[in-house]
Amino acid sequence: MTAFLDGLRRLRRGPWEMLATILIALGVVMLMQPFFLWAYTWSFVVTLVGTVLFIITSHFPE
Repeated sequence: MTAFLDGLRRLRRGPWEMLATILIALGVVMLMQPFFLWAYTWSFVVTLVGTVLFIITSHFPE
């Protein structure tokens, strides 16, 4: 568990913003697809988590 927390602490703004951007894009794709109801159901939550993560990580040091 300590190794996991150390790995998160070493990451800077770039990797966290990339993860947030991927989550936002994934949420939009989930919203626009017509095949899976579970994806449509969870699309708002995924997009919201990505947006909040992006706002938080924009305050991280470079």
